[in-house]
Amino acid sequence: MMSVRTKFYLDKANAKWLGVCSGLADYTGIDVIWLRVGVALLTFTTFPMGLFGYLLIAWMAPSRPAGLYEGPDEAKFWQGVRSNPSRSTAEVRSKFRDIDRRLADIEMYYTSRNTRLADEIDSLR
Repeated sequence: MMSVRTKFYLDKANAKWLGVCSGLADYTGIDVIWLRVGVALLTFTTFPMGLFGYLLIAWMAPSRPAGLYEGPDEAKFWQGVRSNPSRSTAEVRSKFRDIDRRLADIEMYYTSRNTRLADEIDSLR
């Protein structure tokens, strides 16, 4: 099952015509200007088929839901997931290992025998 954030959508909010190029830019992370230039060149070189392909994508693809991403950082993260899911998984796993190591260090510090702290507590009794 595909996540809502990993599907291709037409981006009509940033569209110039039907939202195909802006949707491809959102999906791949490629700058929308380069995609528009590429699609224009492809359409002119393969005139009827390029235009037909563009219109077919615009007809079949759903529009991007409102509030899909909370911000630009989340959009970049999901672009990375779409382009290389195993790398994204490895990055998340690495971050959790680092957090786990830090928590273990904190736990070790507070649960180890700290003689100075123990002496201060005993002096208060």
